[in-house]
Amino acid sequence: MKNDTPSLPRSSSRRRFLGQALAATGASAIGFPAVLRSASPNSKLQVASIGVGGMGGNTMKSVASHPKVAITGLCDVEQRTLGVAARNFPDAVAVTDWRELLADHADKFDAVTIGTPDHMHAAPAVTALRAKKHLYLQKPMASTLHECRVITAEAKKAGVTTQLGNQGRSTIESRLAVELIQGGAIGKIKEVIIWENKNLNWWPKNTELRDEPDPALAGFDWDLWLGVRDPRPWLENTYHPKAWRAWFDFGVGEMGDMGCHHFDPTFDALKLTAPIKVRQNGDGSSGPLWGKRRQVELVFPGSDVTAEDTVKVTWHDGDYRPDASKIPLPKDMPELCESGTCWIGETGTIFKNYRGGRPIVLPEEKFPAEKYPEDPAPLNHYHGWVDAVMAGEKSIADFRHGGPLTETVLVGAMADRFPDQWLEWDRENLAFTGNEAATALVKRAYRDGWSVPGLG
Repeated sequence: MKNDTPSLPRSSSRRRFLGQALAATGASAIGFPAVLRSASPNSKLQVASIGVGGMGGNTMKSVASHPKVAITGLCDVEQRTLGVAARNFPDAVAVTDWRELLADHADKFDAVTIGTPDHMHAAPAVTALRAKKHLYLQKPMASTLHECRVITAEAKKAGVTTQLGNQGRSTIESRLAVELIQGGAIGKIKEVIIWENKNLNWWPKNTELRDEPDPALAGFDWDLWLGVRDPRPWLENTYHPKAWRAWFDFGVGEMGDMGCHHFDPTFDALKLTAPIKVRQNGDGSSGPLWGKRRQVELVFPGSDVTAEDTVKVTWHDGDYRPDASKIPLPKDMPELCESGTCWIGETGTIFKNYRGGRPIVLPEEKFPAEKYPEDPAPLNHYHGWVDAVMAGEKSIADFRHGGPLTETVLVGAMADRFPDQWLEWDRENLAFTGNEAATALVKRAYRDGWSVPGLG
């Protein structure tokens, strides 16, 4: 593993990070993107990746496949994962603490990708934005509504190019669905039904929280992994890897995992803003784990694309099946697919299988192939971000879109804690009207030593 700059002791690096984070809230910042200092068309975008395993690793490799990208910074709390990435990118500085990366090595990169567990999105994202680094951030944007709002505001102030990791937004199929709906293929929209019933392969094998820790994983920094969350014992098969999504402190459950993907075309096509109210029907959760399944109704203000002044979107997961009587199926589909969306309009429906395939207007005989709009041009979600950075433009999943989209998903997810209750959402004030317990979940405190001004 090549690391040209010796690492500072963690306490020294943390002090420097905290000082720079405070300074960044004023007129100064950690660094300025090198790519903006150069007018050369041959300049490469220098990228640092925080989280280089799993989806974070996929993001890093996908961005790195762009011919005008150089990976110059690597960060991961797991030495084995970091070592693999360092062998692939031997000229990159490699550290285990993202605070050290941003405090001590910011002159080595112009842009940052973040692919960490959800609870550790906001702190590095805001710090990177205050350093005026272009940012690719995995979905959901963050695990709390307050963090999403701060990230969105900081991105606007920084004036950099941002991209949320909802890759489906760039697909021909999703963009075609938006075009069909807004083009009036089924008239104005009356209702939307979404379902995601894949197997929860990330559910923890162990859900018993004990006071005595299990033997630590070699080369894995549990304290750095916890980050902004309170200390607790390391327990095998409980949090890492992947199982963190199930825990209220670290993830946002299945709706948080997949919601930004599924809601995106509806959010665009129906010109949605924020839900007026949400309700989870049936099972809920109250302890350290999210519920394993949910059916959530979200009511939004209508638009010129909807049939009424309001429109309902219903989300299903964890084998909560949607009302099949409302969903006509394409001729080649004998039964409801595992995951998809059905837009119900005044004159028909549009059916889209999330696992692949184009949106289909039903009844099929009333909408033959020649009525479909021409396919939009193919887009690469990762390369599109790089191209937008190099051109000084906004990306297709800029945070102006990704922030409100993620907030909508999180408002729906919060209903898991208040089953069978309507929660009224006040977007302007970041509050659930008349419900102090729900509003208390909008923001989470960070533990000592991890505070970032304006966040936890």
